[in-house]
Amino acid sequence: MLVMKFGGSSVADARQIDKVCEIVRGRLDRRPIVVASAHKGMTDLLIQAARAAARGEVDAGPLVERQRSVLRGVGADEWMLDHYFREIEDLLRGISLVREVSPRVLDYMAGFGERLSVRAIAYYFSRHGLPAEAYDAFELGFVTDDTFGNARPVRGYEEGMRAAFTARVPPGVVPVVTGFIGKTRGGELTTVGRNGSDYSATVIAAGVGAEECEIWTDTDGVMTTDPNLVPSARNIPVMSFAEASELAYYGGRVLHPSTLLPAIEKNIPVRVLNTNRPDHPGTVITESGGATTGPVTSIAYKSHQAVITIDSAKMLGQPGFLAKVFEILGRARIDVDMISTSEVTVSMTVSGQAPLADVVHELEQHGRVTVARERSIICVVGRDLRSKPGLAARVFGALASAEINVEMISHGANNINLSLLVDDRAVKRAVPAIHAALLDEG
Repeated sequence: MLVMKFGGSSVADARQIDKVCEIVRGRLDRRPIVVASAHKGMTDLLIQAARAAARGEVDAGPLVERQRSVLRGVGADEWMLDHYFREIEDLLRGISLVREVSPRVLDYMAGFGERLSVRAIAYYFSRHGLPAEAYDAFELGFVTDDTFGNARPVRGYEEGMRAAFTARVPPGVVPVVTGFIGKTRGGELTTVGRNGSDYSATVIAAGVGAEECEIWTDTDGVMTTDPNLVPSARNIPVMSFAEASELAYYGGRVLHPSTLLPAIEKNIPVRVLNTNRPDHPGTVITESGGATTGPVTSIAYKSHQAVITIDSAKMLGQPGFLAKVFEILGRARIDVDMISTSEVTVSMTVSGQAPLADVVHELEQHGRVTVARERSIICVVGRDLRSKPGLAARVFGALASAEINVEMISHGANNINLSLLVDDRAVKRAVPAIHAALLDEG
């Protein structure tokens, strides 16, 4: 059994869906399960409509027309999904009455993108000789907790998922399943986070015991860095779960940060492929990875971060000081990426989107607090970095030559990444400079 996930750009319109149809047709002997995202741009339209409704502005027109254009393209009756459109319009009117869109309601609204998409895709497959049926993931055992906006499958979901696939999917039929969404045991619709269909795919792969999970995108697998910044970036044929996880977390543009967790737990290979170049081998991600071909594997970056710095003489000889700081951040559900400490100072990077006003007020009980914004984490990822003499010198030499100041440094004990903090404006010079020093051939 093979799970194949196709992202929003891969199912953007009839032309792309036709490519997907032929790719799936070529893998019928492996019993494919197709996991699909919303059509490109649709989730944004749904969220925008919900937020506009909370301001009293009800207009489902743009998103309805977007979906109808896809239906026309695949040869379906453009009224085929009208009962969903009516539900969307009813929901928007309800939001406008209370002038509020809660996380629960926003999940319900955002989830329509995938629910509409899989029905258009399954219609096209069937019309072109590939028997298919659309399913919402929760019909096939995707049961989650109630963390709206970032839900995770409940413990032991796998048995129910295997039973649901056996009971509901007829032999010889390709199931086209929604990514991104699930349901709680109480029947509330949830989402696993923006761009989370990759994660849905590996959850389903783990649930059914798939031999492999393919993630189909619009790039030739995982690249040595963002090709938009470095045109010489190249494909990485094989990499380890650990390397790919670091890249995803620190801003790699191909995989969702949580994608690999279910695959790691079940040791299921994940292959990243290009819908527009299906013959390209892409990147295969396994537990052990492949032979190293250079000093590092890839360079990722995460922009629009904030740095919280606490200056306090209370740190001197005071066990538990950092515990108090992290307890405040934990209650606010704010993740820390990098941390640097001295005798009287601690600096931490967090998302620049995090709500910091109340957190800063609490932290000021423990010292003087400053916040610097518009910073970027650049992460150099590779295996056994500590055993490569001169690596850090090459990185910092490249940055010095580009006249880029490094504000924080972290070389983790996990031996797989070297992280640096720079100004957002420096990223377009910093990443190419490091790539040229470490990865450009010749």
